[in-house]
Order: sequence, then C-alpha cells, then structure tokens
Amino acid sequence: MSWNIRMLCFALIVTMTAVVRVAAADDTQARLQSAAAVLNKLTDSSGHGIQPEQMASADCVAVIPGFKKGAVVVGVGFGRGFISCRNGATWSAPGAVTLESASLGVQVGGERMDIVILSLDKKLRSKLLSDRFTIGSDASAAWGNGKSVHDDPNAKILFFGQTKGAFAGFGLDGATLKADDSGDKTLYGKSITNNEIVNGQTNTPEVAQPFVAKLTNGTSR
Repeated sequence: MSWNIRMLCFALIVTMTAVVRVAAADDTQARLQSAAAVLNKLTDSSGHGIQPEQMASADCVAVIPGFKKGAVVVGVGFGRGFISCRNGATWSAPGAVTLESASLGVQVGGERMDIVILSLDKKLRSKLLSDRFTIGSDASAAWGNGKSVHDDPNAKILFFGQTKGAFAGFGLDGATLKADDSGDKTLYGKSITNNEIVNGQTNTPEVAQPFVAKLTNGTSR
C-alpha cells in the first residue's frame, strides 16, 4: 500500500470517527436504560447469547448499546456505554466508557449493534479501568455467542453482539475501550475516574440502579 493511500485511509478513519461521534447522542439516562435492556436481551437468548456460567465467571462487564459501525472501504465504529465490576456478591457503580474500532476492508455499513464485553480475569481490572484498553493486545479476546470457530479456551475477554440487520466482519481485535470522562461527569456531577467509581468512592446514582441490579441478579455465583 503506497504512502498516499495510507494517508487517505487514515484521513477517512479520522473523518468517519468524528461523524459517528457526533451521531452518538449524549443522553446518559437513556443509555443506561438501553444498557440494562441489552443485558436482559443477551442473557435471555436461548443458548445463542450469554450463558449463565459465562456471566457467573465475569469479573467486569461492559455494555455498549447501539454501537454504530461505519461503511465504505475504511470501516470505523463508535459507541458509548458503561462498565461495572464485581464487588463480592454485588456490582459496582458504573463507569462511562467509549468503544472505538477501525478496520480496512469491505464492510456492511449503517448497522447498529448491541455489544457486551465480559472480562474473565480480575488481573485485567486495572487495565480495563485505565484511560485506554486495547482488545486483543492487552488481552486475548474471543467471540462468545454460542460455539463457533472464534472460540478460544484461553481468551480473557468474551464479546457478544446482536443486531437486527446483516452485519459482516464483526470483530473487536484492535478496538479500544476508553474512559468517557464527560459521561462520568454527567452521571456523577463531578470529575471522577472509572477506577475511583468501581472502587467504591461514590454511590450508585438512582438512574444507574436498574443496570447494577440486572448485573447482580444475573451473575450470582
């Protein structure tokens, strides 16, 4: 690939990412409600979604409702959601996150996908709660929906997705999970890090309680 083509691809990635960022509405309450609904939907998928034993093994769970996948030769995606980690028999208050992906190749575009990411290793928690966590680099990842060629018995991250339309090339290797500082400030009314949130330095807001309750009820060991 020539230098000019590489620069063009990079410019397209930057432009498309900016477009999908603008398209993602900053409605924290609605997004929390959607995240709880996604958990409910993907844990009640009759063997094709998240299995009870997978949820029971999870240390942290991130939910990205309405992840938007771009089209054209350069495929980009962007979504906003929340992450919560296990604290004994209960789950922490949620921290706001963004998920961004960029890939080269033909994509089926214009799709929205609900994504759930399970972290199975407590040792990954500090990385997950950092400013930037790269899936597939900071930890191995595998598609978790049922049994497929994507299964990896050594994977530390499982990801699940569901969409109404056709969707090609879904994968999260190279995608980045980042702290959403503006989302946290909107939810908690102050500047606070996801590490501080998950480690109990703030109470769970009333608007986030249904999301946390769904995690607690659905992941008892």
